[in-house]
Amino acid sequence: MNNSQQWLRTPEAATALGCSQNHLKRCRDSHGGFLVGGEDYILGVSHTAAIVWNVESIRAAFHYRGKLRQQGEAALRQVVEV
Repeated sequence: MNNSQQWLRTPEAATALGCSQNHLKRCRDSHGGFLVGGEDYILGVSHTAAIVWNVESIRAAFHYRGKLRQQGEAALRQVVEV
């Protein structure tokens, strides 16, 4: 883990990112999402251990996805207007 990055447990990471804990967990690659294990989150050693999240990396991934969504919506508006 890079100490210069902010790694937080699930409740704190969700609050910092402005999303629900469930949304954060659904975004994991192991659940069909786009967040990469070992890069965006790290699983605990045991079943009950907390998942820790790379808040900076996830914020960048959310922003990238948001930009893609906006670009897609703009492209659709252009097609509909034609």
